[in-house]
Amino acid sequence: MLILAVAVAVFGGQAAAGGSASASPVVHRAVAAAPAATASLPCDLYASGGTPCIAAHSTTRALFASYNGPLYQIQRASDHSYRDIGLLSAGGFADGASQVSFCANTTCTITKIYDQSSKHNDLPISWGGYWKGPGANGADIGANAMALPVTASGHQVFGVKVTPGTGYRIDHANGAPTGSQPEGIYMVTSSNYTNQWCCFDYGSGENTHTDTGNATMNAIYWGTACWFGNCTGTGPWVEADLENGMYHTGSGSNKDPNNQGVHYPFVSAWEKNNGTSNFTLRYGNAAGGGLTTPYSGPLPNGYSPMKTDSSLLLGTGGDNSPSGQGEFFEGAMTSGYPSDATENAVQASITAAGYGSGGGSSGSSGAVRAVGAGKCLDVPNSSTTPGTQAQIWDCNGQSNQTWAHTPTGQLTVYSGSSQLCLDAYNNQTTPGTKVVTWTCNNGTNQQWTLNTNGTITSTQSGLCLDVTGASTTNGALAELWTCNNQTNQQWTLN
Repeated sequence: MLILAVAVAVFGGQAAAGGSASASPVVHRAVAAAPAATASLPCDLYASGGTPCIAAHSTTRALFASYNGPLYQIQRASDHSYRDIGLLSAGGFADGASQVSFCANTTCTITKIYDQSSKHNDLPISWGGYWKGPGANGADIGANAMALPVTASGHQVFGVKVTPGTGYRIDHANGAPTGSQPEGIYMVTSSNYTNQWCCFDYGSGENTHTDTGNATMNAIYWGTACWFGNCTGTGPWVEADLENGMYHTGSGSNKDPNNQGVHYPFVSAWEKNNGTSNFTLRYGNAAGGGLTTPYSGPLPNGYSPMKTDSSLLLGTGGDNSPSGQGEFFEGAMTSGYPSDATENAVQASITAAGYGSGGGSSGSSGAVRAVGAGKCLDVPNSSTTPGTQAQIWDCNGQSNQTWAHTPTGQLTVYSGSSQLCLDAYNNQTTPGTKVVTWTCNNGTNQQWTLNTNGTITSTQSGLCLDVTGASTTNGALAELWTCNNQTNQQWTLN
C-alpha cells in the first residue's frame, strides 16, 4: 500500500507545470484541537467562524446539528430499487442497519451522496469526462455500498470505498467559490487504501470535466503521488490538486524530513486557499488529537490569481482522471478562508465522532490490514499446519489473508475442516509472545478485542497485536507487545 511513487509522466490528463515558485518555509507544527460546543457539528462551527459550508457530504453522520434528512442513496442489484439511508436521529449517525437489511443477499451501489447544506449540492455518479470511466458510455461507477464497514461512536456505518473508476460530481454547484474567491475543504479519509495515481480528490474542479489550465481546480488530493519528484518518505500525504500538479508546497515537492507520510486508520485532511496569495495544508488523526500544518505559504508560480470552476467532485481528477483510490467518510467545502481556530474546533468535532474499524463488531470479515506497513496479516505459504507464526505480506485477497471476527472474539482463517484461529502461543502473556494459527479451542488466548483506536488486543493478556520491530517488509512476523500507540499496532478489518 505505502508506495513510493514518482509520477513524472503525463497521466490522466495532468501535465507537469511549467514554472515553480521559490520554496517557502515549510511549517510543521502541532496544534491542540479546541473543544467543540456540545451541539455543534462541523458545519455549525464553520458557520460560527464566518465561513459557511456550501456543501456537506457524509455517509456516516450529520454535519449539522439540526440535519435530519438523507445522507446517501443506494441501489440494489436484485431488483434495481433504491433506498435513501438517513439518520438514527437529528444530528446523529447513519442508520447502517437499514442498509444491511436492504442489501441482504444481493449487492448495493452508492448512487448519490446528499448535500446536507441548504445549497443542495448533491453528488450523483459522474458522467465521465476527458478521461473515460468504466461505466456505460464512459461514465464513472458508484462505490460498493457494503465495502467499507466502520463504526462511529459504536454505531455501524459505512464509508465510501473509491476504487479506480469510482467518481461522484455535480456541475455548476450552487454557491461554490469560483475564480479567486477563497475556499476551505476538509475530508475524513484513511491511510489504509491509497495509491500514487491521479486522482483521489475531494473539492472543486472544472464544469467541462477537462483540463482547462493551471489554477482551475482547488481540491484535496490524498495518496502517495510525488508529482514533482524528490519527496521525503513514502506517504500518503495531504496535497493540493490545483490542476496540472498535486502540490505538497508552493514549489511542488515535499522535502520536509518531518513529513514522510501520515499513517492512521482515520485521517482528517484539510486544504484552504485564499485565491491570490496563500494555500495551506493540514492533517490530523481523526480518532484523537489536534492538527499538524505541513505547509502554509504562497501559491505556485502561475496559480495566482486562482481561476477555480464550480464543479464539486469526489474520487477523480478535474478532467475525470479515474485511477486514484481511497476511502471517504465525511467532508465539507466552505465559502471563505477558514481560520485555524475554526478548523481546530471542527477537528475536535471529528474526533468526538468516535470513528473505529468495522471489525469492532463481531461478524465482520476481510483482510486484517497493518496500518503502519500497508500490508495484510498473512499465514505464510497458505499453511494449514497449527503453530504457523503469522506475518505481514502484500495484500492479495487470498484465503490465507481473509479473517473473520466471531461473536466469541476469535479471529479465524480458512473454513470448514481447515479452519484455524489466531492464537497467543502456548498461552503466554509476556511481550514478545508469538502469534500463531492453531486449532480453535475457545481458549482466552484465542480471543481478541478490536478496539476503536485501531488496536487488536489479546483478551487473555491485554497485550497488542504487533508487527515485530515496526517492520514494513514482507515476512515481518506478528507478536504480542505492550501497547504503545504506534502504527505497527494499528489494524483495520475490512
